[in-house]
Amino acid sequence: MSVSSPCLTMAIDTGERVVPTVIHRTRSELVEQRERLLAGVHMSYEELAERAATYSLSLRELDVWHTIEGLDYLLDGDEVKPFWP
Repeated sequence: MSVSSPCLTMAIDTGERVVPTVIHRTRSELVEQRERLLAGVHMSYEELAERAATYSLSLRELDVWHTIEGLDYLLDGDEVKPFWP
């Protein structure tokens, strides 16, 4: 059984062409990043999700929300929480 680590693919526009960049992270690194993001906005996942559902997030909080959605997608397992609380 092989285990692959989650990765995030981003495109960087160099002006001439778009260059894809791949960032490799372990599952534990993604979970730690998720926890740091929530701590940074002083909210639990449930609080952030509830505020996202009612469009009550600041721009910074919205950025954190979208990042957490992406992390949850990459984690794609038991840890993934539903969008609507």
